[in-house]
Amino acid sequence: MGGWSGGGMGEGEREEGKGNWDQYEIFGYRTQGCRKTLCIIGSIFSLGILPLVFYWRPAWHVWANCVPCSLQEADVVLLKTTDEFKVYSWKKVMWISLPALSRTSGLTPDHPVITDEEYIINRAIRKPDLKVRYIKVQKIRYVWNNLEGQFQKIGSLEDWLSSAQIHQKFGLGLTSEEQEIRRLICGPNAIDVEITPIWKLLIKEVLNPFYIFQLFSVCLWFSEDYKEYALAIILMSVISIALTVYDLRQQSVKLHHLVESHNSITVSVCERKAGAQDLESRLLVPGDLLILTGSRVQMPCDAILIDGSCVVDEGMLTGESIPVTKTPLSQMASSAPWKMQTEADPRKHVLFCGTEVIQARAACSGTVRAVVMQTGFNTAKGDLVRSILYPKPMNFKLYRDAIRFLLCLIGTATIGMIYTLCVYVLSGEPPEEVVRKALDVITIAVPPALPAALTTGIIYAQRRLRKKGIFCISPQRINVCGQLNLVCFDKTGTLTRGGLDPWGVVPCDQNGFQAVHIFASGKALPQGLLCAAMASCHSLILLDGTIQGDPLDLKMFEATKWEMTISGDGFHIKGMLAHTTVVKPTDTVGQVPAEGLAILHQFPFSSALQRMTVIVQEMGGDRLAFMKGAPERVISFCQPDTVPSSFISELQIYTTQGFRVIALAYKKLENDCPVTALMREKVESDLVFLGLLILENQLKEETKPVLEELISARIRTVMITGDNLQTAIAVARKSGMVSEGQKVILVEANETTGSPSASVSWKLVEEKKHIPFGNPDNYINIREEAPDNGREGTYHFALNGKSFHVISQHFSSLLPKILINGTIFARMSPGQKSSLVEEFQKLDYFVGMCGDGANDCGALKMAHVGISLSEQEASVASPFTSKTPNIECVPHLIKEGRAALVTSFCMFKYMALYSMIQYVGVLLLYWETNSLSNYQFLFQDLAITTLIGITMNLNGANPKLVPFRPTGRLISPPLLLSVILNILLSLAMHIVGFILVQKQPWYFMELHSACTMRNENISVINTTPIVPEKTRSHSAFASFENTTIWFLGTINCIAVAFVFSKGKPFRQPTYTNYIFVLVLILQMGVCLFILFADIPELHRRLDLLCTPVLWRVYILVMISSNFVVSLAVEETIIENRALWLAVKRCFGYQSKSQYRIWQRNLANDASWPPLNQTSYSDIQGVSYSNPVFESNEEKL
Repeated sequence: MGGWSGGGMGEGEREEGKGNWDQYEIFGYRTQGCRKTLCIIGSIFSLGILPLVFYWRPAWHVWANCVPCSLQEADVVLLKTTDEFKVYSWKKVMWISLPALSRTSGLTPDHPVITDEEYIINRAIRKPDLKVRYIKVQKIRYVWNNLEGQFQKIGSLEDWLSSAQIHQKFGLGLTSEEQEIRRLICGPNAIDVEITPIWKLLIKEVLNPFYIFQLFSVCLWFSEDYKEYALAIILMSVISIALTVYDLRQQSVKLHHLVESHNSITVSVCERKAGAQDLESRLLVPGDLLILTGSRVQMPCDAILIDGSCVVDEGMLTGESIPVTKTPLSQMASSAPWKMQTEADPRKHVLFCGTEVIQARAACSGTVRAVVMQTGFNTAKGDLVRSILYPKPMNFKLYRDAIRFLLCLIGTATIGMIYTLCVYVLSGEPPEEVVRKALDVITIAVPPALPAALTTGIIYAQRRLRKKGIFCISPQRINVCGQLNLVCFDKTGTLTRGGLDPWGVVPCDQNGFQAVHIFASGKALPQGLLCAAMASCHSLILLDGTIQGDPLDLKMFEATKWEMTISGDGFHIKGMLAHTTVVKPTDTVGQVPAEGLAILHQFPFSSALQRMTVIVQEMGGDRLAFMKGAPERVISFCQPDTVPSSFISELQIYTTQGFRVIALAYKKLENDCPVTALMREKVESDLVFLGLLILENQLKEETKPVLEELISARIRTVMITGDNLQTAIAVARKSGMVSEGQKVILVEANETTGSPSASVSWKLVEEKKHIPFGNPDNYINIREEAPDNGREGTYHFALNGKSFHVISQHFSSLLPKILINGTIFARMSPGQKSSLVEEFQKLDYFVGMCGDGANDCGALKMAHVGISLSEQEASVASPFTSKTPNIECVPHLIKEGRAALVTSFCMFKYMALYSMIQYVGVLLLYWETNSLSNYQFLFQDLAITTLIGITMNLNGANPKLVPFRPTGRLISPPLLLSVILNILLSLAMHIVGFILVQKQPWYFMELHSACTMRNENISVINTTPIVPEKTRSHSAFASFENTTIWFLGTINCIAVAFVFSKGKPFRQPTYTNYIFVLVLILQMGVCLFILFADIPELHRRLDLLCTPVLWRVYILVMISSNFVVSLAVEETIIENRALWLAVKRCFGYQSKSQYRIWQRNLANDASWPPLNQTSYSDIQGVSYSNPVFESNEEKL
């Protein structure tokens, strides 16, 4: 069980799903009455602003209301995540009272059930008042351990229990008193995901700081009678909030339905005194003894199987609906924790919550029994649901930059406010008018429509992805896809076809390997021990008359032409009951008796062990053990004299061609020994090698072109597979992941037996040449990340899971060097896949993971972008799911991500410039104590900017994947330069227009005379300077400055939209966005019509003054000049990639990404890569220095 001490201790000690949110620092606080009173008074006087601030900043709430104290005395705890986000939250310390229980059950503080302090649950009970302190964090309960002085997770069996203790303590069930105490303290066994009420979602969404700012803006606009745009913003906000709330509600309903079915199941529980009784699953507690009966049982909790065996469908958790056989946890004398007692995967003994028990087979005791291990949200399924409810925050620079960007705009607005206050106070305006004008500047400088415009870009990208069959549950990650520069692929079912087809067998006898038998030849497979091994060494089951199980096992069994039946009640073999699986040949030939073989016991296959073994009984004959598995593992259990000397070369013949190879072996057992008494170690020794089964695993036809497209776009491709290394290399070569002429270097690391040191060796693998000696699972090819560095003969490293583990442990500083060019990782367990993805992320790669969901869930969750090719429910853990089961979705996703990222930048730039154009114009008019009228604002805000914001995002992604990524930073030199230059151009144009209009000879004329005066006479008119009076028009706003500034600003907004609308290389050209182009043409047409049409009513409505035609031409010339300069700067400087690369070289700028630093270091290292060398670690396990990597080691 995890725990927190006063200094802050991580709580997440789960095998899988370890994430940043599972690590906290915890601080104790005690509520103080006077502080609380002051906060209530402050909340009333601030009109609710203080509670809002506390809502946004939970730590401030605690610091304002409470005083620090020890965790022992705390009634409130403050939690801070230890990741880079440092997110604060606070929880109230609650109490569970046991006295009510003591009255009904007669429990007293000295009752044996309570005084036994071996278990955490009893250490949490405070004596003598029988109370328990606890907090609830992300659905998990943590109780206060009075002995150790820390909060500890409750709802699980203790990890330190040995198998003997589990059998002794829980093998007969809990007493009713123990059950009652545990129910009170652990809480109900339910994964309750309540459907969030709409009002709650609504309040949470409305309290977003952005909507609060909008509310402030709308109130201000209503006070100024600017109700049209205020209503438009309200309408847009209502639609936006409604869509978000609807989406969240749908997710909440979906998740609720996904878990509710497992919350109300009736189960049979054995109570120590009362025996078996039916209980509602909500009442289960850790330690309860479940009795499993019948078939098709949904597991309501995680449980350890202690008697009998089960066949389980784990599709809900793994994404692969293949029946898995579970074996009982045997009782051993060892005192080691039960998970450590065998080399086998401990999960083979665990029935997970949410999975379905297809078949329960009783052993000698007559019942199938399991001890409840974890309940509620502590279960594997609860963990999956929690990962959806509380997703890992995204550390994407774009969002951090967006906040900085808005802060810059707020800073600019503050300067404008000070300027406004000075101008209006000096001109003697009434105070309320001064305040209103000053506040107006904020709503102009910070555009309220910005988030809505950014969201539309993501929505359009999501819609385009949906058309391609790619579904997204985390839309914000679409932008992250645009930054991917490394994609990891699972092999089987992802790069290659899911099914493996038997190609042939290579039998073996005393004389060595025999002639290969190819199935396609049509000849029957010779009957014998090899055939018997193929027919019986599997985990298939017969369910409702059909054979079900792993596709590989199924293909292997079908190749033998045998049949499977279930024995009847008259079947008796010592130590076994009836209803045993029997396999027999359809014709009676060869050594195997016609009655067939009864499968008595299985030691199931696991990725960690790379083998499985069965014990079978010949009808009326011998008892045998058959093993199948990875060739290099199987021969390690065989008698050396039964393994042909040509084993390595024979194996390589097939693995180098990309075949999957499985070895088979057998041994005879004593007939009178009970099956259940046989230890796996004893059975799996001194076997006789039988031969090799060759399976064909063909590439999917889409694989090669997709990998070629990614590699040509300089996106690294990496294979992570559980398969044999040679097979993986062959697939990498065949798929183009390793191209012709590139070297493959095998990295093999081994721990020295009986010593803390280890060795790592480097061997060059020659294509299609046989290595005379060595481990056949050890050859790989390496590709270099930057192929343009002029280095001849790029290389790829290849290593297996064991070597990866040894290097991580003993050569941790060497690991980054290997990862820079590591392309093929074979025999990787699910946990190692996650670790590898995390290591790549530490090197500053943006990592994508594409898998079929089978055992990739951890890696899919760990990666920046996880893409599941499985439609199973496990895909809810992955942000993206593809309906088409091939890797074509990967380039689609990267293209759409790049387009969405560029679109976000376009919108930021446009919105910044639109707000600055309006800001500059308004501040110039404030100089004359004038401003734009409501209709003028409305035209700019609604008719121009809103329409552009909606349509500018419609550009699709460029179908070609270019060999460079868009910038991931909003605050990058080209982008900042673009915005600053355009702001300066607009500022210059506005100032020139503002000053020039005042210098015109008609500036002091009456309103109508300036419009009707012939242009040629204007220059010779003698006018007496008269101060223009506002009474010349019906409006307080109408003036020549106002008219000039409005036309310059409005038409400039349209011109800037065109300049900023990026097309290639990441998006389709602007002209393909027909709606956007049409909108720009219409807007420009309307603006020119207003500029040149002399319609008094139109001018009056828009508060414009009529000007001479020549001045209108001047306005057009100023805008055109501005547009030409802006477009030229954007195309020749801002978008000129070659220029920026030259600038970088000139200033000696080099990327600070860790992988780039390593690439530069390795390129200058003449001794790298080492070939045909062996390095040894010293006792501390350090042979190279990598301070960057070592600083992150503690986080592993």
